[in-house]
Amino acid sequence: MKRLMLLTCAFLVGTLAAQSQDKGSFVPYKNAFYQNIKQQLNQHEQSGSGGSTSFKMDPSGINIPSGPEAFNSVWCQAPESQGRTGTCWCFSTTSYFEAEVFRLSGEKVELSELYIVYWEYVEKAREFVRTRGDMFFGEGSETNAVIRMMAAYGAVPASAYEGKPGEQPYHDHAGMFDEMEAYLATLKRDNAWNEDVAIGNIRAILDHYLGAPPTAVTWKGKTMSPVDFRKNVLKIVPEDYVNFMSLMEVPFYQQGEYDVPDNWWNSNAYYNMPLNDFMAALKASVENGYSVAIGGDVSESGYLPNYDIAVVPSYDIPGDRIDDYSRQLRFTNEATTDDHAIHLIGYLQQGEDYWFLIKDSGSGARNGKHPGYYFYHEDYVKLKMMNFTVHKDAVGAWLKKFKNS
Repeated sequence: MKRLMLLTCAFLVGTLAAQSQDKGSFVPYKNAFYQNIKQQLNQHEQSGSGGSTSFKMDPSGINIPSGPEAFNSVWCQAPESQGRTGTCWCFSTTSYFEAEVFRLSGEKVELSELYIVYWEYVEKAREFVRTRGDMFFGEGSETNAVIRMMAAYGAVPASAYEGKPGEQPYHDHAGMFDEMEAYLATLKRDNAWNEDVAIGNIRAILDHYLGAPPTAVTWKGKTMSPVDFRKNVLKIVPEDYVNFMSLMEVPFYQQGEYDVPDNWWNSNAYYNMPLNDFMAALKASVENGYSVAIGGDVSESGYLPNYDIAVVPSYDIPGDRIDDYSRQLRFTNEATTDDHAIHLIGYLQQGEDYWFLIKDSGSGARNGKHPGYYFYHEDYVKLKMMNFTVHKDAVGAWLKKFKNS
């Protein structure tokens, strides 16, 4: 009896196997109910809190410039997004040097921002080891860091080094930075200060996320090193670029340090001058066909991304009261911080108002009518912009004051 049952089961199993063969395929993952949970929780949180708010100026009384085309401006490449990175310092200043190359030679070149970012991180890690971790390691830097890296490592076209996976829509350094920061923390914990090992591991992290940087580039049929590309194609001479600031904590008409965390290598090459000269040099530069890379604070109530403008409200301080003291006060009490770097590319005199045209790689610049651009009122620059980089030929009259002093 048992033998008969076993034969019967075997027959049935064999018959079923002969009739069908299960198969599998890749299908989009879906969890509709979980999505419903998230949506309803978000709605609950928003209804409970009323959403976040910020205090912003009402711009209804401002005669806003009609658009970038209304400005007298230099040539520059179209605005690009820095994505989810803290690299405004490099995007703004790379744009500045693209404009400089065109001004000097007529060449329209698109440069790789991430090539400079790569080597900046390498040098930050080197300084971290050299100082036994006694330095600020962050995503940010200053506009004069770009020429510093160009002098040491050269530059490459954007086509030679994108600095991200090809399928990734935007630059994203969140994971990369966390990994580097965690690694450097272990060096400090273990007193493991072997520079070659540390730099090798930092480069391995950078190579993974950004790709290894090129050691040679081809331009118009000629192959050369990145340094030769900077020298012979871009014709950028590092010594020709100078940096200005306007703060009372350093004697005027002397060079000193811009004392902010992102000046991580403690550059003391900033020419410090009174606000009136700072603004005069800035205006003269842009009115004579030069642009500048400039940095400062973008967190005020008159900074309005949806309207493409940055102004100083009268309830903050009237324009005629902005001076060295009001500027220094805000820097000292940290109402003005070293937030963001941008490329100042043009100017417009509109009635009694003087405006600067700004090219901006940050996400905020893509919420108004003119994506990638802002219009900064003169008063905003006077109060909130702290430093700028420019070619020395644009500011010879002011450099003489430093020599004379």
